[in-house]
Amino acid sequence: MIRLTRLNDQPLVVNAELIKFVEETPDTVITLRDDEKILVKERADAVVAKAIEYARAIRWLPGT
Repeated sequence: MIRLTRLNDQPLVVNAELIKFVEETPDTVITLRDDEKILVKERADAVVAKAIEYARAIRWLPGT
């Protein structure tokens, strides 16, 4: 899960595994696998970085 901010300053948590793609139009639009769209304040690069950080965290194994 990644923490983001809606355009109205409301925080939300998104399941990063459900993200289909992220685009800037100029607002950042996250499209989920079910084609639901979410507008967030964070730039696309920041969303991608958070998704990568999340993926690394859940795949971390002791001793690797």
